[in-house]
Amino acid sequence: MTFWKTFWASLVASLVAGILVVVIFVLILSAMVAGIGSAFESKQLVVEPNTVLHMELDGMIGDRSYAELDPQVFQLSKQFGLTDILDGIELAKNDANIKGIFLNCDNIAAGMATVKEIRDALADFQKSGKFLVAYHENYSQKAYYLSSVADELYVFPSGMLEFMGIGAELVFLKGALEKLEVEMQIIRGSNNKFKSAVEPLIYEQMSDANRLQTEKYINALWNEMTSSIAKSRNMKVAYLNQIADSVFIRKSGDAVNYRMADSVTYYDGILDILTRKSGASNAEELNLLSFEKYAMKMTKEERILDKMDSKNIAVIFAEGDIVDGAGSFNSIGGTRLSELIREARLDDDIKAVVLRINSPGGSALASDIIWREVILTKSIKPVIVSMGDVAASGGYYIACAADRIFAQPNTITGSIGVFGIIPYTGDMFKNKLGVTFDRVQTNEHSVLSMNKRLTESELKLIQQGVDDIYDDFISKVASGRGMTKAEVDSIGQGRVWAGTDAMQIGLIDTFGGLRDAIAYAALKADIKTEDIAIRHYPEAKDNGLLELLETFENAESDATAKTQLELQLMDMYSYLKTIGSKQHIQARLPYLFWIE
Repeated sequence: MTFWKTFWASLVASLVAGILVVVIFVLILSAMVAGIGSAFESKQLVVEPNTVLHMELDGMIGDRSYAELDPQVFQLSKQFGLTDILDGIELAKNDANIKGIFLNCDNIAAGMATVKEIRDALADFQKSGKFLVAYHENYSQKAYYLSSVADELYVFPSGMLEFMGIGAELVFLKGALEKLEVEMQIIRGSNNKFKSAVEPLIYEQMSDANRLQTEKYINALWNEMTSSIAKSRNMKVAYLNQIADSVFIRKSGDAVNYRMADSVTYYDGILDILTRKSGASNAEELNLLSFEKYAMKMTKEERILDKMDSKNIAVIFAEGDIVDGAGSFNSIGGTRLSELIREARLDDDIKAVVLRINSPGGSALASDIIWREVILTKSIKPVIVSMGDVAASGGYYIACAADRIFAQPNTITGSIGVFGIIPYTGDMFKNKLGVTFDRVQTNEHSVLSMNKRLTESELKLIQQGVDDIYDDFISKVASGRGMTKAEVDSIGQGRVWAGTDAMQIGLIDTFGGLRDAIAYAALKADIKTEDIAIRHYPEAKDNGLLELLETFENAESDATAKTQLELQLMDMYSYLKTIGSKQHIQARLPYLFWIE
């Protein structure tokens, strides 16, 4: 009886859960199909006089905006695109109804180079004479880096402001793998001592080479951050380092005492300040408008207005891991990206191509397929690369042939190296689970299995293949950058560089962001500034999900609902799945890193 009671109870619970999932799914589809057609039918956004834009930037930020529903886990992924942010700031700069921007960020889910591009755009916005005020209860270090560009920076009386320097913490799995009796068979370029993607699997701490490169680029990122803050706050870099070393900022009032903030105040005090600056008669009359809503609506309306105009510059986004095949909305499929580059090349209206790269690399094969399309396109029209937060390993592979490479001083790049991993799991299955394997084969090397150790001859064959790919890699970089193979090898070997050092060693050409790259592409193609017309690849899909999200007033996006630790664990899981692939040799960034 107990069994049947439990069985029927479980069955009923499962049925109820299944019905609820179906009902929710149908409701969302209904809203998308029926509601969007009427309620969200591209209504023009009316911006009233004396409006202040409320810029929060509290969700995921990448190169382009999207909202996608993952049908496998029934989860929504949403991202606010840098292009829309920059366009929104530019529109606000020239919009007579916008009086200023209220920057209200506590943390930013974006890389350092992306934050710098936004920061530079806000600095340009200030040239219009409009105000920029920053305030939050708590500032992460990255949020303060952005917010310090403001004319006035305020802090909450009992809030926090983090300023203690930056660092990188790596996770090493050797001990866990040994307990599981999993053996990682590692093959990397013979002299790729800096290609440390494999180190977490075989070491318990960083190698000397890895520690050297990590310290080098971490210091470069910190120098960029402190020099920018010092310039905006009229301070010395040495003074900022003294503050960080001594942990002088322990509560928000300390930030005022050490001139990193202008004053402490509550939110109602900020409203009074914004009221006065905007010219509103009182706080109730203050017109605060969401910056994200303004940017998305206004840029969408501009796209609709010029949809029929011919475009002359292609901006192609390459964001995410480089994978074989078509890829997905958050990865770079070698086949798909090649098709987009080819489409831009064959379009006679397109006079220049800007390839925006934000990738740690991935499949060496897919990278080579993309590289070939860049070469073919370069022979017909200018190809300019704009690097985002990361354009390393395979990300650099697809960039190296461009006519010119733009990057930020805090862009992570280089990592010119190759590796492969084939796990051996036979002992784990046998000793932990009692599972054994046997095989038949027609030839000596017919079966390369994770449940069979590689023989010495097999390891030698794979090593030779990896070395061949590395040699091909440095040959292509040498050709694209006008260097010798020996010169590329000396700065390659898997080594990671920050943009400041990459400039000195010839891996990049110019400091600048996406807009700088577009302006240079126009110059190379003899297009006047006022005649620039951009076509984005892939084209933004208007599937209604972004508008649908606005109907749920208290709903959080997938990114904001998760803690920083959860996001890091998800990244780590995805990373381990990628580097654990035994099917392909990889050219990717040595490790995951998070800078907060």
